[in-house]
Amino acid sequence: MTPTTHIVITGASGAIGSALARAYARPNTKLWLLGRRRDVLEELAQSCRLEGAQTETVVLDVGDVAAIESWGQNHAPTRIDLLIINAGVNIHADLETGQESVSASQALLQVNLLGAITLTQAVIPAMQRHGKGQIALISSLAAWRGLPQTPSYSASKAGLKAYGESLRPLLAPHGIAVNVVLPGYVASPMCDAMPGPKPFVWTPERAAKTIQAGLLANRARIAFPFWLSLGCQLLANLPDGLASWLLRRLGYTTEHRRPS
Repeated sequence: MTPTTHIVITGASGAIGSALARAYARPNTKLWLLGRRRDVLEELAQSCRLEGAQTETVVLDVGDVAAIESWGQNHAPTRIDLLIINAGVNIHADLETGQESVSASQALLQVNLLGAITLTQAVIPAMQRHGKGQIALISSLAAWRGLPQTPSYSASKAGLKAYGESLRPLLAPHGIAVNVVLPGYVASPMCDAMPGPKPFVWTPERAAKTIQAGLLANRARIAFPFWLSLGCQLLANLPDGLASWLLRRLGYTTEHRRPS
């Protein structure tokens, strides 16, 4: 008899999260879908059940660190084969003032970084007891080099990237794989709201298939699309003046009016 695979996905009501849920929906799979929008989660869960997956929905705001820690410690499944930390939000700076809202930045960091770390830490003991598991952290290509229009978002994704890279060798002796996913632009309302150019936009379904294949191969970093990923890595290694000039030339402008 084929054993059931247990998968937890945060941000399941978003574009990538829902595409991942559908990609993993099959018989002998149980999905826990975490998100903030109950109606979207229930519709997604029903489509996954039609593919033969057992599915539970959990309405939870990953930005509520206390609630996410409580769920991870007290209500999460006792066995998790794959945890996908996908929940994320974005804000951008006001180009007229060159500033971001402090409260908005704090809320973003709560979701993108602190909530991700909190849930990861909460489920590691169960994975250790089981002797295996896999944790996928959805970062961003913006982690390679901060973009001038989205400083807090870039910082949160760089932090998540570094966190995953640190965890991978730390947890490997416990049989736990850690993978950092670095997507480029994936079609979604959040992507549409981001300022600046958006080259090489992928569909959520294409992104989900690439992530799924990378996790199966246990790749340390799953970065896509290739040319944008390569460009971001090269940008990160250029002198700052040249990198900033290139970003301006590409349309990631920082021009704004100085306050009078």
